[in-house]
Amino acid sequence: MNAASNDSANARQFAERPVIGICARTAPVTLQGIDMSVSLSLQSHVDFLASAGCTPVLLPLLPGCEHVLGQLDGLLVPGGPDVSPALYGAPAHPRTRTGSPVVDRAELALVKGALAAGLPVLAICRGMQLLNVVCGGTLHQHLPEITGHDRHCPETAEFTLGRHLLDLAPGSRIGKILGEDAPESSCHHHQGIDRIGAGLVATGRAPDGVVEVVEATDHPFAIGVQWEAGQTADDRLHAALVEAAGLASRRTAATT
Repeated sequence: MNAASNDSANARQFAERPVIGICARTAPVTLQGIDMSVSLSLQSHVDFLASAGCTPVLLPLLPGCEHVLGQLDGLLVPGGPDVSPALYGAPAHPRTRTGSPVVDRAELALVKGALAAGLPVLAICRGMQLLNVVCGGTLHQHLPEITGHDRHCPETAEFTLGRHLLDLAPGSRIGKILGEDAPESSCHHHQGIDRIGAGLVATGRAPDGVVEVVEATDHPFAIGVQWEAGQTADDRLHAALVEAAGLASRRTAATT
């Protein structure tokens, strides 16, 4: 096979890969001595998704960004700042640290649109909290006041992940993905689910009762996990999202 044929085969293979959008985060950086703000994603999210066989694309959270959903086969909603309490009708706690209201509304529209379209969704940390709010749920704004400890978000001088054994519901999707007798989470969150949103069910909890996993009951694949998937070497959730996105892509192709 010549070089042109190789290039053509590679192009076809790449085109057949499912496309998964990653909600971007913004952060200040200094590059070559210049201060700037950038839209970014954890490289691990990109690498895990690509290694599992998809094409990851970064989605800047701008008004109207939900219109790109028709070009996607799945959506990853990563961790980030606290969800605005205004979105679930609560006053802000002194420890709540929100981001931009524009970003909140854009991401809310993306998640709502993805659910309505039946797109596979993996929502991580803030993403899980936003998924719950989209479905009409509410949040505890500072878990140490509820649990009496800071083990979900250790208050240490350096970034530290808390670790918890997970109690997973028998027969749950998350149980099948992790496939372990004693799964653990590696978390860093000071907020968590209070009232669970409509159409969601808690399928994983920490020993103190804090919800660690929710799944949509009437959806092909919509999972929220409270732990920091992407901050460890565990890529099973990303691989499951890519598998679900591939199935969704093939179903779409079969009907067009």
